[in-house]
Amino acid sequence: MNASIPVRQIAHDVCVAPQLTPESMAAAAQAGFRSVVNNRPDFEGGAEQPANADIEAAARAAGLEYRYLPVSSGYQSPQDVAAMAQLLKDLPRPLLMFCRSGARSAHLHTLASAR
Repeated sequence: MNASIPVRQIAHDVCVAPQLTPESMAAAAQAGFRSVVNNRPDFEGGAEQPANADIEAAARAAGLEYRYLPVSSGYQSPQDVAAMAQLLKDLPRPLLMFCRSGARSAHLHTLASAR
């Protein structure tokens, strides 16, 4: 995927990115993404982190499917992995996942894909 947002492809139709903003959602849609998953808990990064509700509203306005699956950066529970596996089955592709740096989303994708 070629986007004006910094994405890293981790599967044929899945990419990860660092923290996205409400403004990033239009760019994600223009880049061809059909779904976005936010893996970063609200308030993890302090006041400078955009709120999930604002990102979700912008994603839906841009025509994207959007899901909020906040997970810890240090540990993804079996329930987190199962929830992500279900999202991987249900959401239209291409899919863009994001967190603070993209690493936790990539790790979660790996765990969910191995199920």
